[in-house]
Amino acid sequence: MILPTMILPKRIMQMTPRERLLTTLRGQIADRVPVSPFVQEEYLSFYYPQKPKLDRVIDATELANELDFDLMAKHRALEPPHFFRRSHPNWELRRGETRGDGMIKRRLEIVTPTRTLVQEETGPDSGAATTGVRFHVTRTLLHDADDAEAFLKWLPALDDEDRRFMRETAEAWRHVIGDRGVLAPWGFAGVFNFCSDLCGMDNFYMAPYMDEAAYRALMSGVADTMCAYSAALGETAIDCIGIQGHMAGGSTTGPDFFRQFVQPYEKRMIDAIHAAGKFSVYHNCGCAKILYGNYRELGMTVWETVSEPPRGDNKLADAKAAIGDRICLLGNLDHVDFLKRATPQEVDAATRAIVRAGKPGGRYIFSTSDYLEKNTPRKNVVAMIEAAKDEGRYR
Repeated sequence: MILPTMILPKRIMQMTPRERLLTTLRGQIADRVPVSPFVQEEYLSFYYPQKPKLDRVIDATELANELDFDLMAKHRALEPPHFFRRSHPNWELRRGETRGDGMIKRRLEIVTPTRTLVQEETGPDSGAATTGVRFHVTRTLLHDADDAEAFLKWLPALDDEDRRFMRETAEAWRHVIGDRGVLAPWGFAGVFNFCSDLCGMDNFYMAPYMDEAAYRALMSGVADTMCAYSAALGETAIDCIGIQGHMAGGSTTGPDFFRQFVQPYEKRMIDAIHAAGKFSVYHNCGCAKILYGNYRELGMTVWETVSEPPRGDNKLADAKAAIGDRICLLGNLDHVDFLKRATPQEVDAATRAIVRAGKPGGRYIFSTSDYLEKNTPRKNVVAMIEAAKDEGRYR
């Protein structure tokens, strides 16, 4: 008697973290859901208190090797654009910094032939974690139309020295990270985010209505510069480019405003990133549900962080249904309250539920809903990683 042959599903061979992430970013099914908590200096300084300096590639790779997760290394070294890193012809940078009472105050002057632009910012002196702190701008660089005109007129183009710095920086990172993951450094923000920092966030929401021509001139000029910057990053060893898009989020803008005044410029930058052969990672860690249609039209590779209430208004299952067939979702375990206070058993259960919602059809990377914070118990991080890896297997 000949027994019928049982046809078993083909087993996907175990992948390296790098292979797993790249497969998922391409929209294909990996051996399991990648598990990639957002690691930056705050958690690294908590985990490695003995280290006087920390690095989002070097030390994050060490942590990923120890805890065995798939690293998306989000370094900030390429976040300041070339024109904020050094002087160029007709563009002289002058910097100053003071420290006291646990705070750092920074002053930047840009001297052009027609205008001197000044920006001031302040932030906490957090020791080894300071490089991960986002400083608060107390004096914006651009105050009026004359400032904006001078900024755009004298804005320097990338040169060979800038390109060499970008290539050498990325090559050093690639040597460190190896197969432990992918390089996903921040570019110099989304267009709306960057211009909001230049002009002041409150002012910039009103700018299209106060002087639409001036608004569009600034947005278009910055978008052109970002596209050129992304093209240069395409010549380096990085894999993804991070885009900060939270200032034009669902709690501050609606679909119509976004489509008219934000989307054309973000779309140009995202398309430039893809044309350069890199993946785009669009960051909005707050409300976004009202913008799902806009995000679908933008077509970024990844949208992070799918934050749930109270910090966002998203549910992973809803986002998956709305855009998950086209856009890879990254998130969304609460790292602020839940992960720091829950038991490992509760973390295990919550993680598995999230992975079950994100896993079907691929295009999902498990993560926290923003960077891991200090005082997060190691046992909870381990429970999260292990549960996500176990629940995320496709075969």
